[in-house]
Amino acid sequence: MSEVWDVVVAGAGIVGAACAAECAGLGLRTAVVEAAEIGGGATAAGMGHIVVMDDSPAQMALTHYSQTLWHALSPHLGPAVEYESCGTLWVAVDDQEMDEVRRKHRVYASAGITTEILDSHSLAEAEPHLRQPLAGALLVPSDGVLYPPCAAACLMEQAQHNGARLYAPRRVVFARAGTARLDDGTELHAAHIVLAGGADTVQLLPELPIRGRKGHLVITDRYPGMVRHQLVELGYLKSAHSVTTDSVAFNVQPRRTGQILIGSSRQYGAEDSAVDHEILAAMIDRTRWYLPDAGSLSAIRVWTGFRAATPDKLPLIGPWPGDETLILATGHEGLGITTSLATARLVADHLLGRKPKISIEPYLPERFSRSLAHA
Repeated sequence: MSEVWDVVVAGAGIVGAACAAECAGLGLRTAVVEAAEIGGGATAAGMGHIVVMDDSPAQMALTHYSQTLWHALSPHLGPAVEYESCGTLWVAVDDQEMDEVRRKHRVYASAGITTEILDSHSLAEAEPHLRQPLAGALLVPSDGVLYPPCAAACLMEQAQHNGARLYAPRRVVFARAGTARLDDGTELHAAHIVLAGGADTVQLLPELPIRGRKGHLVITDRYPGMVRHQLVELGYLKSAHSVTTDSVAFNVQPRRTGQILIGSSRQYGAEDSAVDHEILAAMIDRTRWYLPDAGSLSAIRVWTGFRAATPDKLPLIGPWPGDETLILATGHEGLGITTSLATARLVADHLLGRKPKISIEPYLPERFSRSLAHA
């Protein structure tokens, strides 16, 4: 069986669902192929932190742009998505980290993002369950949180409402030259095939510079009011920058249900999805150091996922140099939830030949063309 579409999207995690919603909303005949459940995989293992990050100008541009798109979309998200503008507190433990707070404050201000520097007393008032005293924090009030699987489902509903067709459970086993072959033999033909399968994209393009990076999450029972903001230690930046070693960092999120979502860990080279109890223990110890009352919290679930990481910590968005019918939308690592909407908009801009609001150049796969050519 053979069918013709304008766009085929491989993967219905949040990035694929966003691409499908964007393309279908523009009137493009769109097919979506998903091997498991919508919003499963790495999406279900994401914290859902809609955050502006400043590790690099390109990362800041993409996360800031996407956050504005989430803010615009938020009134149209159903209650199940649990979108909340709780803000982020980047927590500093000493004077050296307060220097980083002030640096971040200047960088965010240069991008037009409002932030507030909290001293030790103001931080204690904002989050009374944190260890005291701490040096202070940077408050980024525009940051928010949502529940990723339901956000992906909401985007897929939008796509289907606008005519997209979902093939599930089906897997793309071959994608080249405008043809996507599914595991049941169906062939989908399209001018463009968007590869949005996260770390699994390497199964279709083994030469891609993507590695799976394992992460753990813990969800607690309900403790309303214990945590009011997304709380992240400034040491998280060191953890995120590590590309070879296992690491953990204090990163907790309040849920609308009163539960607390606890992260974060990063592991390279771990292929087993089972919970690593040493990593889990390190996460809990880190959380207890910052949040002493965490020692009395009851965890009700622990799970893992694999983020798609690139060597330069920027996603791959745009045509693959070896076959420009293939459009990559992968490699977002821990920022796929945040950047899904901007990724989808950049993909659509490319497909329609529109000028994007931000430059796509830093994210183009061709930046790795030399390594791809010699792979």
